[in-house]
Amino acid sequence: MSGVNYYSLLKENFENKENVITELINLEAILHLPKGTEHFISDVHGEYAAFDHVLRNGSGSVKEKLAECLDKKTVDIDELATLIYYPEEKIKLEKERKTQEEVKKWYAQQIQLLITVVNYTSRKYTRSKVHKALPSRFSYVIEELLTEKQQESDKQAYIQAIIDNIIQLRQAAPLISALCYVIQRFVVDHLHVVGDIYDRGPAPDMIMERLIHYHSVDIQWGNHDIIWLASMAGSPLALINVLRICARYGNLAIIEDRYGVNLRPLVEYSHKYYQVLDKFSPKLEDETDFSAAEKDSLNKIQQATAILQFKLEGQLIKRRPEFLMDERSMLDFINYTNSTISLQGKIYSLVDFSGPTIDPDNPCELTGEEEELVKNLLLSFQNSEPLRRHMDFLMEKGNMYLCYNGNLLLHGCIPLHQNGDFKSLRIGQTHYSGKSLLDFFEAQIRYSYAHPELSNDFSTDLLWYLWTGECSSLFGKKVMATFERYYIEDKQTHHEEKNAYYRLRNQEAVCQEILKDFGLPITGHIINGHTPVKANQGENPIKANGRMLVIDGGFAKSYQKETGLAGYTLLSNSYGLQLVAHQPFSSVKESVEQQKDILSTKRLVERVENRTRVSQTNIGKKLIQEKKALETLYENYDFY
Repeated sequence: MSGVNYYSLLKENFENKENVITELINLEAILHLPKGTEHFISDVHGEYAAFDHVLRNGSGSVKEKLAECLDKKTVDIDELATLIYYPEEKIKLEKERKTQEEVKKWYAQQIQLLITVVNYTSRKYTRSKVHKALPSRFSYVIEELLTEKQQESDKQAYIQAIIDNIIQLRQAAPLISALCYVIQRFVVDHLHVVGDIYDRGPAPDMIMERLIHYHSVDIQWGNHDIIWLASMAGSPLALINVLRICARYGNLAIIEDRYGVNLRPLVEYSHKYYQVLDKFSPKLEDETDFSAAEKDSLNKIQQATAILQFKLEGQLIKRRPEFLMDERSMLDFINYTNSTISLQGKIYSLVDFSGPTIDPDNPCELTGEEEELVKNLLLSFQNSEPLRRHMDFLMEKGNMYLCYNGNLLLHGCIPLHQNGDFKSLRIGQTHYSGKSLLDFFEAQIRYSYAHPELSNDFSTDLLWYLWTGECSSLFGKKVMATFERYYIEDKQTHHEEKNAYYRLRNQEAVCQEILKDFGLPITGHIINGHTPVKANQGENPIKANGRMLVIDGGFAKSYQKETGLAGYTLLSNSYGLQLVAHQPFSSVKESVEQQKDILSTKRLVERVENRTRVSQTNIGKKLIQEKKALETLYENYDFY
């Protein structure tokens, strides 16, 4: 578009030059506001209840704001915080505990307090942004109360009259709920999810719904997210892997009941060919949630999908010699006569190995029955409307990495050699490393997702490489020893050697080189997930003199014994950075009835000398460009 056409179109938004001046003044004012609070979270792994609570309390930010703007001697901060987190549940509880007159008095007190908090938490936003954030049903009332709250005390009778009328019209409960959600909205301006929404926990679909309705969010894909995207993009191998993991953790209901994928053919197939083996017992959070028959079914499905996965993986490895994964075509190395496998010159006995559909002469070939099964499963998966909606959102809001306000957000790693040089992936005659590697991965992901009818093309196969390849930034290990963990007793074969990145990220100079490669200042930070921080063993999530922040602290319950925590989150506001360590979440019921919040510990990572303004952020840079364009339009308004 030519400059003249651009400014002519821009002019259509302004009736006259005075309107341009008004917008210029508005933009200049916004640029001088303190930047909003960013909230970082990663590796939530389907743990909806804990994730939702951390969003509601802003990793402790809500209670912090209450302490700043209210008198702790006269206000029960814990009680008010509980109301803000769970307004409907708290209101229901108070109505059960109190008389009708007591409830009315309580309503009036809470509305007054909440208006004070809304007024305080909205100070860093423009009036326009505040107005847009208010629910339309109560926007006039809330704005009126906010305006009068800022005036002298002689308006108190007027405010009380409004509140009394709201209570009389039985609108107090919905107004209180609306105010509580507005406070949650104002306390956190933007949410970053640094990967791994899916797998292990029971409710990734609920997390996706929560994110879809969240006011401002971005996502950096994790390896578990990619495998779900790959399934929707048409990879039968990825789909079988998703099913295996869900069977392993007792989460097939996510796929069958909530996403509506028909798994009956898979159940029948697995029961036809496999017997229960202890090694394939599902890892269940609560054994009592499943009958013996259901546990046996999960056991057999896990076995069946494991063999299907190894068959399909062998086919992909033969198709893609450039992936350099020949040593991982496990079924090709088995002696089917004596049930042993040859790996790197050593012979190992296989334990409980059952491959009833494997042809020893062509072990990676699917039977006709399996071809039909996999085809129909993939079709059902891709035709799931709710799943498609969630995957589309994951693509819309997601990226391999994000450069935001001087920081680099990525889930896994930047593959490195032992000496700190960038490790490259060669495709054809081109070598990709560092930023160019992640850009290449993202381009292939988007191409594959746009062509779900293709199942064996390079882009779709590369999505599997991202799950398990040596130069994958999302995997970060030399090999994935799934086969060995299932079938070989020698635990040395179970070891998965990490990329040098995970050792070298403790060095500030290495982190600074990575930041420079992404065009970021060396004073920025790399914000990582993927590898649980073992806090109970003394590991520090703050590394490399603060340049590296690792925020996977164990939201997934299966990791909490290993980490000693239930997750880390990070807060970045106009004053600096705070790392928050969380203890396990109990339940909404306990939170409401006992006013029990997650016990969280905050650590100051960095404090800036002068408050960070909007002008210094990514959004500010865009606004500065808009301002320059408007200045040009103003100077030449009559010409355009």
